[in-house]
Amino acid sequence: MTQLVHYHCEDGIAALTLNRPEQRNALSLALWQELETHLTTIEQAGQDIGVVVLRSNGPVFCAGNDLKERGVKFPRPFYQPHIVRRLASLPQPLIVAVQGGCFTGGLELALAGDIIIAAESASFADTHAKFSMVPMWGLTQRLPRRVGSFKAREISFTGLPVSGREAERIGLANSCVPDDQLEAHTARLAKAIASQSRHSVFAYKALYTEQTDLPLDAGLAHELFNTRGVGPDLAERVAKGFGKA
Repeated sequence: MTQLVHYHCEDGIAALTLNRPEQRNALSLALWQELETHLTTIEQAGQDIGVVVLRSNGPVFCAGNDLKERGVKFPRPFYQPHIVRRLASLPQPLIVAVQGGCFTGGLELALAGDIIIAAESASFADTHAKFSMVPMWGLTQRLPRRVGSFKAREISFTGLPVSGREAERIGLANSCVPDDQLEAHTARLAKAIASQSRHSVFAYKALYTEQTDLPLDAGLAHELFNTRGVGPDLAERVAKGFGKA
């Protein structure tokens, strides 16, 4: 049986790969259920996993929700938004690697990432309005936090695509690379994160997330009084660092 979301974990790097290339990786109920199962696995692994990569097979990252399944009954209300929020709330950093189309629900899925890497072929678009739909999976909250309120309005009001290079320029993507370098570039970032102290990286993600909307003074106080302090691997890492020097 074909896996709709392939899961692989090695050397502290977990990879989730959307695997419906013939359907442009459209988000079906079965795909959501597999993704949910893998998220549980990652959450239970804790610090055994240092970073998560979300990517897809085929020329298109994700065409969005599978509109052929309109009327399908999901396991519970707000099922998809809950899974997207779980993805965004993983304690591990989440890297999203995007090639080809990344539309509507696919864009909402990508926006759950801490780092978005775009291939030059990437094309991001919010096409909710084309189909008389309104987002429910976090787009109106996460997109303006990346590109600013008024650029987000332009993207949503017009439905026009944003290229990989333009996504990099406006901050939607952290970087844009040639398609044949997407996998290697993503792997390099994932390995760099996985090599860091899990204690520090997990604490960083929590602090960045918690302080998103705080004024500077409140954010400074939050960082000071909510620090997790030094990790249990401090001495070992200091010794290794001095040894290399």
